[in-house]
Amino acid sequence: MRRLSLILLLAAALPRLADAAPARWQTLPPTPVALATSHAGEAAVDGIRIHYAVVGQGPPVILLHGGLANADYWGRQVRALAPRHRVIVMDSRGHGRSTRDGRPFGYDLMANDVVGLMDALGIRRADIVGWSDGAIIGLDLAMRHADRIRSVFAFAANVTTDGVRDGVEKNPNFAAFIRRAGDEYRRYSATPGQYDAFVAQIGRMWADQPNWTDAQLAAIRTPVLVADGDHDEAIKRQHTEHIAAAIPDAGLLILPNTSHFAFLQDPALFNAALLNFLDQGRR
Repeated sequence: MRRLSLILLLAAALPRLADAAPARWQTLPPTPVALATSHAGEAAVDGIRIHYAVVGQGPPVILLHGGLANADYWGRQVRALAPRHRVIVMDSRGHGRSTRDGRPFGYDLMANDVVGLMDALGIRRADIVGWSDGAIIGLDLAMRHADRIRSVFAFAANVTTDGVRDGVEKNPNFAAFIRRAGDEYRRYSATPGQYDAFVAQIGRMWADQPNWTDAQLAAIRTPVLVADGDHDEAIKRQHTEHIAAAIPDAGLLILPNTSHFAFLQDPALFNAALLNFLDQGRR
């Protein structure tokens, strides 16, 4: 009888426990462990050193991480793509293991870094997968280096500064990401004591960039899929929809029950959408 009573009490508590558990979009899963590869290193690009790694064989696809982060965040996507693609991950300038110089951060500058790495690796043309700042860099590449880019999967991008929600840094999930990114910066960076200065420099870029017009977006001819999570903490939904409408023939994808970190929260769905997009362009 005592055991039955305990079972009944637990059963009664289950709905309350379920209610207390955070929704998937409120979670920040761990940063994946990077895949081991013999093809990794630092490439000299425009006066700095870009850390990169290459996994797999096939058509090249370059994964560009978000602001403050590093290439390790793409671990689950690398595993999904590598059986059919040559996957290149890189730390953006000043991020992760890559170095920076005294020039202010800017999306044009970081897009040029991608082209510089492509040149160093002998890659003529590639697909681009970008998250947040990486997605903005992908769109920058589509505007300014269209001959080098086959397609862009742009997840959680903004194209004007008013596309970002006010006070996003105070969102619990986003604040946890900023703290984690700081720990990772101190572990990887050649300047481990400069995280606060690094964040301030990135913040100055975010205050003014990007600031593209609809006419600039309308000039893009590269195939683009504009994607986001339905609970993005940072990017306004109407802004995501506007980007997709402004770019000719762009697709729009909203992933359910996910946020700015959908590729960590629901990698199976994210990867299925990504593979479908990349494969569609090769049929």
